Amino acid sequence: MPLERRSFVIGAASAGLARAQEPERIPTAVIGTGNRGSYLLSGVLEQPNAKAAAVCDTKPDRLDKAASAAARDNPATYSDWRRVIDNKDIQAVFIATPPHLHAEMAIAALQAGKHVYCEKPIGITAAQVRDLVRVAKASKTVFVPGQQLRSLRQLSEAIRKIREGAIGDVLWVKAQRHAPADLPHDGSSGDWYFDVSKSGGYLIEQSVHNLDICNWVIGAHPVQACGFGAIRFYKNQPPGRTIFDCGSITYDYPNGVQMSFTQNVFHPRTLPAGGQATLVYGTKGAVDLYPAGAMFHPIEPGAAPSLLAEKQQEPPHAHITAFYESVTKGAPLPADLAIGATAALTAILGHEAMVKQSVVKWSGLGVEL
Repeated sequence: MPLERRSFVIGAASAGLARAQEPERIPTAVIGTGNRGSYLLSGVLEQPNAKAAAVCDTKPDRLDKAASAAARDNPATYSDWRRVIDNKDIQAVFIATPPHLHAEMAIAALQAGKHVYCEKPIGITAAQVRDLVRVAKASKTVFVPGQQLRSLRQLSEAIRKIREGAIGDVLWVKAQRHAPADLPHDGSSGDWYFDVSKSGGYLIEQSVHNLDICNWVIGAHPVQACGFGAIRFYKNQPPGRTIFDCGSITYDYPNGVQMSFTQNVFHPRTLPAGGQATLVYGTKGAVDLYPAGAMFHPIEPGAAPSLLAEKQQEPPHAHITAFYESVTKGAPLPADLAIGATAALTAILGHEAMVKQSVVKWSGLGVEL
């Protein structure tokens, strides 16, 4: 064989081998490209086994921005999410729309045979969660709820040690999610967030993360809740507002464990204790778990506090990486369907307790997990 021909054949074979060794890139669509969706899109673009094949949003400026961010992959653009579902080339879908649409879109994507990363909460009513759970259980594709705190290494290690008895038996949990102000009334989410039928309110839309941590560390979901919610500071701001700006809830768990949770959006920035806290009390002491960094405070007089879990480097898109590892390799998920459903239902339980101002039982939600 002439030298030139041999060189060509060898070069072509090497190029073919290199292409064969490249990871499969999963054609992925992001539905909803606002603040959260843009963050998820950036995570998709960082994955070597993913391709941003489509972006979808009803707002042209957001859609154009997302398309530009993903220009490397030349994504298709859609204003109608149903066209994403109909696109048979799309294998995975990220859902980052207003929460009242999450379940409907996730169900459609799963029924179309697509893998789904659904932002939290996976539903804002028990009926939505029930319907999604039924479909996801029957699906053969991957479903991941956006409970991304489950992918934090330090938090995972601290909770593992608590569950193993590092602080004794867990007795009580005090958690809060306080913010210094409402979301901007004229901001990018202002056209839906303050309508409880679209967002579910702060407890369901935001505190679902904090409540998930509480369920995780206790190792169970609550059996009942009671509480009160109100609009104290932002009365009729913005006009027509239907979400609470504060609330206080007590959750009862199996084995007598209780959790007290408060939420407000008028917590001054300079006030001690910060806006978020998760204090876990056990028979040997208490842990300032999240976001303080898992400091253990023994109950014995004179005993010095110690770090329950060492600080670790936290990859910025670990939850997204885990999604694709599950899709391509069948790797275990840090948060599965049951975790996403339980977190959403815990928030829904608390919201219903505040609205009804009475004890609401988990069994009354009517969802089998």
